[in-house]
Amino acid sequence: MNILGKTKVDFMAKRKIALIFSLVLITISIGSILTRGLNFGLDFTGGTSVVVDFNKDVELDDIRDALESQKFIDASVQNFGSAKSVQIKFQSKSDAESTILRDQLQKIISHLDVDAKVGKGDFIGSQVGDELIEQGSLAILYAIIGILLYVTMRFEWRFSVGSVIALVHDVIVTVGVFSIIQMEFDLTILAALLAVIGYSLNDTIVVFDRVRENFRALRKKNAEQVFNVSINQTLSRTIITSLTTLIVLLALFFIGGAMIHGFAFALIVGVLIGTYSSIFVASTATLSLGVSREDLMQVEKEGVNLDHIP
Repeated sequence: MNILGKTKVDFMAKRKIALIFSLVLITISIGSILTRGLNFGLDFTGGTSVVVDFNKDVELDDIRDALESQKFIDASVQNFGSAKSVQIKFQSKSDAESTILRDQLQKIISHLDVDAKVGKGDFIGSQVGDELIEQGSLAILYAIIGILLYVTMRFEWRFSVGSVIALVHDVIVTVGVFSIIQMEFDLTILAALLAVIGYSLNDTIVVFDRVRENFRALRKKNAEQVFNVSINQTLSRTIITSLTTLIVLLALFFIGGAMIHGFAFALIVGVLIGTYSSIFVASTATLSLGVSREDLMQVEKEGVNLDHIP
């Protein structure tokens, strides 16, 4: 098979296998979310964020070891702008507790660098975290509703439902991966999910646009054959786009620093799942809803060409 040339892969013949695979992924993801939950960051759970400025470059592992040795557990440590500045996040339930923990942190840090300056802690209450979860969930919901309306107006309602099913599939699986590996889930991950929705939709729209053209051009082929031809015609574009995007994301993941580590990882998972869903999930769902050539053809009113005659 020549990836960059004309391909003749019978994708639709494998849609039942893909359906089973997707159901397994969704089941595992939902099961993990319900049983293990998500490892919410301080943006959602509430806590304190402190920036520490050292006079020399410090190793993050040395800071983590120092915190753990003093029973200062569940703290997140990452560089903040430079190798001399470190952001430390830890859970706290109130301003008073935050102040006490910050003082403890000051004593621990002083053993590493006497001249280190511990900044004033920024406390985030749990109520703010609850509001962020609600607003983030609503943002994803509104995005999906907007996409449903957009695709319905541009194509047909069966296409819109198929694309939304693919998007929900992508979001559930991506969140499920975070639940399984218990990577911290914060606002940057939520932003990545919205980006995944946009990326996956773009791939799906490209395929659906070619399907609409081929429904009108390939009049002797049935719906399944039209979808197959359309996916094959757009396959090289899909692969090239996904590969170039993944190259950038992998670079961000490995050398971009800890602050965008989770964001890059979420996008890597989302691009892989989104590419798969645009080929199999969206097309399979749309075919299952019974889309046909007649659904996309504009019906001309009888006598419309005679309106100019008085």
